[in-house]
Amino acid sequence: MHYIIDQDFTKAQLLEAPLHQGEYENCNFNELDLSETDFSQFKFINCSFNDCNLSLSRLSKTAFQDVRFKGCKMVGWRMDQCSDFGLQVGFENCILKNASFYKKKLARTRFENCQLQEADFSECDLSHAEFVNCDLDLAVFMGTNLEKADLRSASRYTIDPELNRLKRAKFSWPALSGLLSKYDIDLSEDDEAF
Repeated sequence: MHYIIDQDFTKAQLLEAPLHQGEYENCNFNELDLSETDFSQFKFINCSFNDCNLSLSRLSKTAFQDVRFKGCKMVGWRMDQCSDFGLQVGFENCILKNASFYKKKLARTRFENCQLQEADFSECDLSHAEFVNCDLDLAVFMGTNLEKADLRSASRYTIDPELNRLKRAKFSWPALSGLLSKYDIDLSEDDEAF
């Protein structure tokens, strides 16, 4: 098992030596195409991925402890397969379309300016999570804990209050209509009286 600490990984470096299964601590991964890479049983501690393509990577028992993703493409990510031990991540300007977070404990996770279309958050703990300027079109929330989560600047979500925990979650108008869509209610701001 390899142990790598305090390294910056670039495209040139990976041409010389590919990543090996092991533990990476305080490392930065910059502008890399790591799509379809098998990260199974890798461990990342206090690392950052910047402007990387991580789409369709295999994440079986992968550990992410205090890891930040910025400007990354992560289409089809299966975070549901990651290790739960110490899981702590943050996402900024990332494309996470069709990602699965099924049953993950992501309390206090921050998603900022992320595309989360068709992401699966079923049975996920997103309590205290922040969705800052995120597109949640067709994202799945089923049995999800969103207590005290902040979705005030999120858009295009549909969340059924009867199937999810929303106590003290924060929403803004007009995105609030995403909580009422199943009732087919007209929420227009027209003051015209009939």
